[in-house]
Amino acid sequence: MSTAVPHPRHGAVPTPPGGHALHIDPLARLRHATPLPVVDEASAGGLVVSTVHGRPHAAVIARRNRAGRLEWCLPKGHLEGEETPAEAAVREIAEETGIQGVVLQQLGTIDYWFTGDDRRVHKVVHHFLLQAVGGDLSVEGDPDGEAEDVAWVAVVDLADRLAYPNERRLAIAAHAVIARA
Repeated sequence: MSTAVPHPRHGAVPTPPGGHALHIDPLARLRHATPLPVVDEASAGGLVVSTVHGRPHAAVIARRNRAGRLEWCLPKGHLEGEETPAEAAVREIAEETGIQGVVLQQLGTIDYWFTGDDRRVHKVVHHFLLQAVGGDLSVEGDPDGEAEDVAWVAVVDLADRLAYPNERRLAIAAHAVIARA
């Protein structure tokens, strides 16, 4: 009887002591991790519109995103106490832009999720269309200091200026409402 000696395969990985190569399950950490608590948050804001040089313009703000990049967006913030979304929108827009407005109508709601360091957040943001009735364009009244700049932007140009797709859709809806009026 002949005994054949197996030839090692070219490029084969030797078996480590104690058995075959370890299988690492990339999802194991997630399955055994403690789930983060879920928190619901509500905010409100929108477009405050004024006629500038015969064309409707909206006040928008620039703030830093989590990566530190400056992005143009609609003014908005958390509801306080017993405020309704419309009341919070009026207050937040005034704080972040310096412009006082009155609500003309609701534009829509943006609903999204994000994860913070210690929780998952379900955020609902109510957006309104407001008519400017006074004030001066300024970020000086922003109590959080999040708004770094503010500008009047022609409503027809908002979709090109705003950073977030959902806000761009609201700007297009606002433009359609204003064009019908």
